[in-house]
Amino acid sequence: MGNCSCVNNFRKQIAYEEMMKEQRSDTRIDMSLVLPEDCISQIISYTSPQDACRAALVSSFLREAADSDAVWEKFLPSDVKDIISQSSSPPSAYLNSLSKKRLYHHLCDHPIILGNGTLSFQLEKQTGKKCFMVGARDLSVRGGEATGPIQSVPDSRFSEVAELKLLQYYRIKGELETKILSPKTTYVAYLVFKLGKTRGGREYIPVQLRVYFERNKNERGRSVYLDPVQHRRPSQKDGGNGWMQAEMGEFFNEDGDDGPVFCSLQETGELTTSYSVQCSLLVEGIEFRPKF
Repeated sequence: MGNCSCVNNFRKQIAYEEMMKEQRSDTRIDMSLVLPEDCISQIISYTSPQDACRAALVSSFLREAADSDAVWEKFLPSDVKDIISQSSSPPSAYLNSLSKKRLYHHLCDHPIILGNGTLSFQLEKQTGKKCFMVGARDLSVRGGEATGPIQSVPDSRFSEVAELKLLQYYRIKGELETKILSPKTTYVAYLVFKLGKTRGGREYIPVQLRVYFERNKNERGRSVYLDPVQHRRPSQKDGGNGWMQAEMGEFFNEDGDDGPVFCSLQETGELTTSYSVQCSLLVEGIEFRPKF
């Protein structure tokens, strides 16, 4: 309760300071005369990244406190050092050289590639919660006519994506350990894909999408169409670029004790052969993002 009251009072003070700044009033309070910088930093660390950025605009004293490593370290995941130590692009040495604030914003705006290049990591900007994408190389693709990984796709965050040319009787499946996700968070899984050109005029594919744990693996999924109009990705710094997303389902991650979460996509059998041979599917991966 004490921290909550202190944070609320601080937010009210920032709002007041912003108002006084707009009015160019001489009645503004010099907060450096009220509390020392380390105390202000501690208060800001209990707020949010947005509050810290607002505070930094009010005065030079607040900017020093709001931009400090002590504040932004609290906004970063507790295991961020372990995560960036696995970064293959960019090198972990570069990430470790950044201030905590710059690191936070870099991880929000630029996904980093981990390990052997098949998993990406970034932060959700408003909350600092973790986002991951499992690349196509780590997905299981069965049936259809899978040509396997394709090299050198310039608009993908990964060096390889998967392509299915004969879209009939196929299944795509991926998994991610929940222990690496942010706790007490509802996540949504998305298929990130592109559709190839069709000569028959058909540009959508009927599929069944599922997100499940081992304990409820027999639950039915939901049927959707992979439609380039309905599933365009929201504007992001790394994409657009023609990539689309289809929501596969959601789940609540309590403390990461549920083991792996599974995601699957299965063609429903509604495509005729004459249409399926005229359409291809590029898959970049399956992305896990916090729900709002």
